[in-house]
Amino acid sequence: MTVAEGLRDGAKLLQENTIAEPQREVVLLMGHALKRDRTFIYANPDYRLNAVESILFKAVLRRRAAHEPFQYIVGRQEFYGLEFYVTPDVLIPRPETEILVEAAINEFQHDENCKFLEVGVGSGCISVSILANLPNATALGGDVSYKALVIAGNNAENNGVSKRLDLQLSNVYDSIDDREFDLIISNPPYVADTELDSLQREVRDYEPKAALSGGPDGLDIIRRLVKGAPKLLRPNGMLLIEIGWDQSERVADLLKRQGWKTINMQPDLQGIPRIVVARSA
Repeated sequence: MTVAEGLRDGAKLLQENTIAEPQREVVLLMGHALKRDRTFIYANPDYRLNAVESILFKAVLRRRAAHEPFQYIVGRQEFYGLEFYVTPDVLIPRPETEILVEAAINEFQHDENCKFLEVGVGSGCISVSILANLPNATALGGDVSYKALVIAGNNAENNGVSKRLDLQLSNVYDSIDDREFDLIISNPPYVADTELDSLQREVRDYEPKAALSGGPDGLDIIRRLVKGAPKLLRPNGMLLIEIGWDQSERVADLLKRQGWKTINMQPDLQGIPRIVVARSA
């Protein structure tokens, strides 16, 4: 099989299986199989794959045709200019979550000695990205998944911030003893249980349910974050949470009833309120 033949047949298979942008994806899969960049793929249509390359290409093509996310197939995802190792044990970092990171960096760029807690550290993309941009900051990342903590630790090491990121097995705040954080940040599970089946197949069938399901109304973990945060924050400490597209009014009301001093919402790239910014009394 030549590169051109593989691209042609692969794009057809992906299209038949309703994969968006099949031509683009098959080029990426071919590049992964050959360990070459897109320039090589486009410039060498007559290159003939050897036996190992052909087997690998067909294998990853079948996986993608079954709607397994590309990021899990190749084992990596770029986020905030850094590269992160990902597996089905953690959510795939998403562009909208970069807004959460940006909000934290903007807030503490002139106070780099901040100490923050991330609840649900997952791949570590949020904490690692903040630490990479605030060289004097320190962080504690908690997660209910030991496998996620291992991945976060590897990503912290690979991006040179492991000495400033402690990791703790914890269900929200249950195992967190420190009471002196400047910031608590989280991209929690916020999908309502009734909406899980309607998610894109790549998300529904492959990403960890524990990192998606927020209970009957999607707010189970958010309620715990809001209620427990004041006990862990320094005076005037900040809470940053990513929320669902339709949750801003309910979360704002929740914060008001819990006595938070200031509450703001930041929109995503589509103008949807996506990031909650709140300060404790």
